[in-house]
Amino acid sequence: MRQHLKYTFLSVLSSVLLSLPWFSFPGWILLGALVPLFILEDKLRTEQAFNPYLFFNYAFLSFWLWHAITVWWVVQVTVWGILFLSLANASIMALIWWLYSRMKTIFQKQLALIALITLWLSFEFLHHRWEIEWPWLCLGNGLASQNKIIQWYEYTGMPGGSLWILLSNTILFSVWRKLETSNKPAALAWLVIWGIGIAPPVLWSLNTYSNYTENGETIKVAALQPNIDPFTEKFDELSPDEQLKILLHLSDSIASKTTQYIIGPETCLPEITEDNTLAINSFIKPFIERCNESPNLKFILGAMSRRNLPIHSKSYTARYDSLSHQWYDLYNTALQIDSNAKVQFYHKSILVAGVEKMPFQRYFSFLKSHSLDLGGTTGSLGVQHEPSLFSSQYEVAPVICFESLFGQHINSFIEKGAQLVAIITNDGWLPRPSGYRQHLNIARIRAIETRRSIVRSANTGLSALINQKGDVIRQTKWKERTAIEGTISLNQSLTFYVRYGDFLGRIALFTGSLLLLYYLGQSLIRKK
Repeated sequence: MRQHLKYTFLSVLSSVLLSLPWFSFPGWILLGALVPLFILEDKLRTEQAFNPYLFFNYAFLSFWLWHAITVWWVVQVTVWGILFLSLANASIMALIWWLYSRMKTIFQKQLALIALITLWLSFEFLHHRWEIEWPWLCLGNGLASQNKIIQWYEYTGMPGGSLWILLSNTILFSVWRKLETSNKPAALAWLVIWGIGIAPPVLWSLNTYSNYTENGETIKVAALQPNIDPFTEKFDELSPDEQLKILLHLSDSIASKTTQYIIGPETCLPEITEDNTLAINSFIKPFIERCNESPNLKFILGAMSRRNLPIHSKSYTARYDSLSHQWYDLYNTALQIDSNAKVQFYHKSILVAGVEKMPFQRYFSFLKSHSLDLGGTTGSLGVQHEPSLFSSQYEVAPVICFESLFGQHINSFIEKGAQLVAIITNDGWLPRPSGYRQHLNIARIRAIETRRSIVRSANTGLSALINQKGDVIRQTKWKERTAIEGTISLNQSLTFYVRYGDFLGRIALFTGSLLLLYYLGQSLIRKK
């Protein structure tokens, strides 16, 4: 019983240490957050009646608690969603650690550690690309608030942070092992190795941060924060006309003759139909009029948009309007409006599983009606499969909410020529500081990876202007109806990470797959 409490303590300790950086504690805590799990596995292995499956249970407890502590606020949006995400993610994470423990019986310890690192990085790589994407708790994201020490993300992207954290934990565990056996010279040697691995990236990053010069032309931009509660005011208490008046008032209060972009949040406009009458649409026309008064001004706004479909090209997400006998797709959309009365569209490409889409719906059509009701609609939304830019005088990447978590997706915009990133979101769905602050901080990683300035408009906050170093240069308060403006720099150069993408993830996936196949083969041989 006493041993069980000791093992439970180590499991819980690791989950707490993993969680702290997501609550604005220093991200460097992650450099040793997994050491208790290493110690737990090592202690269990020394037991006379070692049960290999027991470690899976303790690891699962640790990773499930990490999810429960860190993203518990999702329960206010979907109880079943957070249960599924936390249970599924914790199970996969625990499985990776259990495989590491099993591999130690066949591999040398160093090879087992390489397998652990590559399998974990493979999991994070796939978590950005499969049907149930949820990369919120990738380890590298935990360093988001400390942009001064992660300037090297422009080369490795966020996966480099995950690799750095995993390597740090494995070396610190080796220090602990040597101290446990009273081998102080060896412990000191490993500590020196740890310092050699940790210090150079930090020192290089601090130097880069101090000497980095913003590139490109400067322009004046503004971000609107209408602060319309999505749970009450959006669909019940305020009419679409009243919401439009709030947007126009905020826009008029902040715009000047030199303002070139005004960014509004996700779904700030009511549902519109994508047809040739948009120029006279009562919700679009007021913005066109303001652009005509200031020809250099462009608006980027969010809306739910409807596109009618001919019966022969009906998509798997199509809905049927029985009144008009018309098939159509519904999109979470960003629009750019300019003085030429031209409206450009971008449809959200990466949807939130269980909220904006039902995973595997294309294969199992009965799932179609089971997504949650968020934003006044149910059922899976349509998607745009290839990113597209808003083009006028400048090239802008329109990024909608959840998409800001996907570095490779943002890279696709930059490769097409984006000079600026505009993130529109409705963080009213994330009503706790641990939610909306995390979401803002992750945007800072995207700025470093791409060296692009970011304008972020959030319905209830936090709206912000972020420079190419990941600094938040202007920011609103939470639950405040306001607008902010400022000057940002454009950039056209491509970083190493934009050019080569998630190369660490691809290498890890290849290496981890080979090691896993080798382990399975050796296990079968030993059984025979």
